[in-house]
Parts: sequence; structure tokens; C-alpha cells
Amino acid sequence: MLTMLGSPRRCCDGLTRRETVKAGALSALGGFGLPQFLRADEAGQVVPGKAKSVILLYLLGGAATQDMWDLKPEAPPEIRGEFKPIDTNVPGIQIGEHLPLAANWMHKAAIVRSVNHKAGCHNCLPSYCGWELPPTNQHPTDNDAPSMGSVCEYLKGQGYFQNERRGLPEIVAAASAAGDDFPAYLYMPTWLGWGQAFRRAGPYGGFLGKKYDALTTECEPFWDKVGHQPLPGTPQIVRGQPVLPNSVLQEGITIDRLNLRRSLLDQLDDEVRRAESLSTAANYDRAQQKAFGILTSSKLRACFDLATENPAVVDRYGRTLFGNSTLIARRLVEHGVKFVNVTWDLFWDRIKIDYDAWDTHQRNFSILKTNKLPGFDLAFTALLEDLDRTGLLDETLVVVMSEMGRTPRINANAGRDHWTFCYSTVFAGAGIRGGTVYGASDAQSAYVKTNPVSTADICATIYTALGISPEFRVPDRTNRPVEIAHGGHAIQELLA
Repeated sequence: MLTMLGSPRRCCDGLTRRETVKAGALSALGGFGLPQFLRADEAGQVVPGKAKSVILLYLLGGAATQDMWDLKPEAPPEIRGEFKPIDTNVPGIQIGEHLPLAANWMHKAAIVRSVNHKAGCHNCLPSYCGWELPPTNQHPTDNDAPSMGSVCEYLKGQGYFQNERRGLPEIVAAASAAGDDFPAYLYMPTWLGWGQAFRRAGPYGGFLGKKYDALTTECEPFWDKVGHQPLPGTPQIVRGQPVLPNSVLQEGITIDRLNLRRSLLDQLDDEVRRAESLSTAANYDRAQQKAFGILTSSKLRACFDLATENPAVVDRYGRTLFGNSTLIARRLVEHGVKFVNVTWDLFWDRIKIDYDAWDTHQRNFSILKTNKLPGFDLAFTALLEDLDRTGLLDETLVVVMSEMGRTPRINANAGRDHWTFCYSTVFAGAGIRGGTVYGASDAQSAYVKTNPVSTADICATIYTALGISPEFRVPDRTNRPVEIAHGGHAIQELLA
């Protein structure tokens, strides 16, 4: 639920007149209308969220979750594959043998084994926003539903997160206050699909506008060359580090000169805005503010400087592009960034490395065993360990997901193909009842057996953990109110 704390002051018919006026103001600010607020309040549902931040670890390509979180040791060989399940630190919960470090963290985690959708393979839009209609193509459009991170950026613009520990009047009073140096939504290591030169829909502002897109980093991935190109289909370990775009001032440009340039640009913008629509001008203004903020925010840039990190800590994350990005994500939530996305991308088209990534149509087991699972296991558990040691795991929700799963039957190339009808998602940390398994697949991990979960339900669970009502409405391009979770319901059995 949307976090609005404070002592309730009631009269005979509910809220006081002053609170009613303030709640009405919230509706004008763009979302949680008075009727919604009253219904939620009467039901005792206006409560603080356990999570103050989310780190989403996104395994692009469709991770074979039946080889990670939902093994079927009793299935025929062509279904169960080569991996064996191992016990975890929670009695009765088993996961794959090549996630030995993660096995020690199941007391802080929950596995959902019954996620499914019918919106098409490699369609990332459902997992980022819960919208499950098949698209005409997989490129982002201005009519797409906004991602969870973009909704967080929108709410930050309304002043909700800066005041989430205050009462209702304070939230309204500060709704137009200036933000800090950090965005609410940051995406790493580069835009979704960059490695395939194919921009995929999903992690964007959609009909809310580009001004609510993530601050997206850049990277220059590389692999350790050992004198020869490996055989086709053999994955390489992807090295590199995300960097902020245009985060270094050009030679001779001081902060004073930069501010002077900004002043001149502001004067020009006055003329530009007269010729542009209000929405376009607003998008331009916010993007420009974000760009100047990056250049002048030493705190934000410091989060990306891993030279200041203990080398032993960097080693624990794996010194890979994914590991470095995950470590930076931890540093960002330490500074209050609300939603951080770390994607394990595919790079086979743009720079010809890491051929298979998580899209394991061939050599599924050798690729997972030697490359994907060890790298993921290191970064995932190092993140949980660091967050737990500093107390941040109690207020940070970590989510592991893909846009789909993989076929139960192994193909002729020792791989698994695309499958959306049953796969797993993992939650850990804030707001989650650890040591939980929800839903079940059938004997072949092909279809849902019990408790089906939609991508909208996954999004609703994340929103609820953050203290945002899944029924919260945001305006589309025609100003029609649209629920942010698109009818999804939080999985209450997972929530602490």
C-alpha cells in the first residue's frame, strides 16, 4: 500500500475535514484518489512497506529455472537433465547443485515455482509491468505500460518517497519539493537488448513519458582473450563495468562554466517551450535536469568508482560485468535509490561474446555449469551477505527473474528452448517470508500444478513490499487512470 503514516484523526464519518482536503490534493497530484484512500484506510490497508528499495536481477534470455530452483529428479532423463538437487539451509527446500552458495540463503528467500504468461517468447514487457498482451513487435512504444521502476520515478516526482515516514499532510506539502542528486530508478549495465542491437520493450516510462525512463548506464564489455577464439557456442566470461553517461566534464569546463551554460540554455529553453507541447517540454526539461545532475553529483559518481571498494569485496562479486553491476547496485541502495535493475544481457550480435547467455538452445548444461550459474551464485550471495551484514537486507527487496523459462524437454542440441507456461521467480530480503515455496509445477516442470502466478501478480507483490498499492492508478496518454499492476494481486503467502 502507499505509505502514509501518522496518527489517525477521525470524526464521526471518518477522516477529518482537513485530512479529506489533503487526500483530495493527492488525487490532483496524480494517482491515489480519495475513494481509493478511504477504502484502503477503512480496511486497515494503508500500511508502511517493509522494503525501501528494490534490486532486480534480470536474467535476459530465459533462465532454465528447472535447472536452478525447481528440479525434477524423478522425471525421465530427457526432462530432468544432468543436474541434481541439493538440500538448502531450510528443511524441505532443495535447489540445483550448482547454486551451493545460494543454498545457504534460503532462510531469507522465497521461490515462486508457478509463474506463467502467454504474451510471447522474449517479450520483456510482462515481467517489467505485468501487461500480458502479445505486442505487435518487441520494441518500446509510447503506449506501453510503465515499468515498476518508472512508476517509482513518477511517485518520487510527487514527493511520496521523500516523505514516506511522515503523515499525510507532510506528504502533500512536500509533493513539489526538489529531489536529491539520485534518481529513483537506475538501469545497468546498458539499455535492454544493447548486446543484440535490438532495443526491447519493458523497462521504460511508456505512456507516463520518457521523463520517467531510468537513468541508464553505459558499458564496454570484453572477454579474456587467450590467443584464440573459443568454439562457437562456448560462452566467455563477460568483463567490464557500467559507467554513467557523460559523467566527466570536458577539459577546461569547470562547475561555474557548466552552470553558466545551464543558465544560457534555460533562456533558450524559454523560447523552445513556447513552440512545443507541454508534455514534450516537460520531458525535455526533466531529461536536461537529470543530465546536469549526473555531471555535478559527486555522490552519484562515487557509487560507480569501484577503485574505492575493498578489492576483496569486488572479488566476492566475481569481477564480471554482472558482478560489478550488482556491487554498484548495493552501493546505490545505500544512498536511497528506490529501484535498481541489473541485467545479465546477451552480447553475441554487437561484440560477438558470450554467445548463449541465458538463451540456452544448445549446450544448456555445460554453459550453466561452467559459466552462468557460478557467476550468478557469486554475485547474488555476495549481495545478500553485504546487505544482511549492514542491516540493509531488512529494507531491500532482491528479485531474480527472467522474461520466460525454458522447455521441459531437452532438444537434440542438449539445450532447452523457449517456454512461457511455467517457470520460477525468486524473492529475498525486505517484506518477504523467508524459507517459503509458493506454487508448484507438474512432474515435468511443464505446466502449473497449483497456485498459478501471473507476471502482474509478481509486480503486485513487489509494489506491495514497497508500500505501494497495486491498485494505484496513473494517467495514460489520454489521461485515463490505469492500475499500475494491471489487475495483479500480491502473493500474500510470501509477504512477512
